[in-house]
Amino acid sequence: MDLRDLRYFETIAELQHLGRASERLHRSQPALTSSIRRLEADCGAALFEKSGRGIRLTEAGHVLLKWAQRMRFDVEDARRELSAIGAGLSGHVRLGIVPTAAQFLLPPVARQLLKEAPGVTLHTSVGLIVTLKPQLRMGELDMMVASESTEEEGFVSKVLLEDRIVVATSERHEVFKKSVSLKDLTAHRWALQPPGLPTRDWLDHTFDRQGLPRPHVQVETTSLLMLPALIEQTGLLSFISRHHLQGPSRIKGLKEVPVRGATMKRRIVVTYRENSFQSPISRRLVELFVLSAAKAGSVED
Repeated sequence: MDLRDLRYFETIAELQHLGRASERLHRSQPALTSSIRRLEADCGAALFEKSGRGIRLTEAGHVLLKWAQRMRFDVEDARRELSAIGAGLSGHVRLGIVPTAAQFLLPPVARQLLKEAPGVTLHTSVGLIVTLKPQLRMGELDMMVASESTEEEGFVSKVLLEDRIVVATSERHEVFKKSVSLKDLTAHRWALQPPGLPTRDWLDHTFDRQGLPRPHVQVETTSLLMLPALIEQTGLLSFISRHHLQGPSRIKGLKEVPVRGATMKRRIVVTYRENSFQSPISRRLVELFVLSAAKAGSVED
């Protein structure tokens, strides 16, 4: 099998449309069709079938996609390992990181990494885990620092620290005039992430279990970095990491709302592909995250 044909096949499988794959790859549709026919001849089975206006993988297509990705990873890792010979602490690392970790863990890690390896380049993608994990799976990232999720074959995760997600708002909010319960919070408006994201779903289900209406969300955003400043200015309630409220990096004007049963515990982990080549600089970056997390410590109840 030709590696170029396999690369084209991966893109067609991702987009499920020959026209869009043609635009991305800058190849004509007949050229891509010929590429697929060569692979099908090698496999002895059809790789795609029609689906509406597009196409989708057959069972054989799914099998080939799995092996095509592995082969691409192996080729890329071979190139990186050869490039790393004699290079020491240098090179390029592609890091995916969630906003909270980017704000509290990354700065000291980056400072130390650049001190030890002035020639290194670090490409950082800050986003939510639903965006970062597919990039890691596709080999577009070398590692990911994010909240712990369901274990997946082929990945290794190391725990960095335990985090707490709590209800918080401006310290001037009327909610602090008396002790409040979960039920009392239904009278206030919130700024939260969209449904489907872990912290939002946990909070919604907490209200569900108590037979209470879900939070009245007035502002919905995927920008976690914006939330602390937003709630301090608007007086809306939110559900954020306790790291924003304690320690040297706390945001002034914010205060935790003590509510029984409304604290979510999560673990922040660094994850990378199990059998991928880890360059010396990548290994050192993992070590620095572990050391930085140990210094930061868990934010306890």
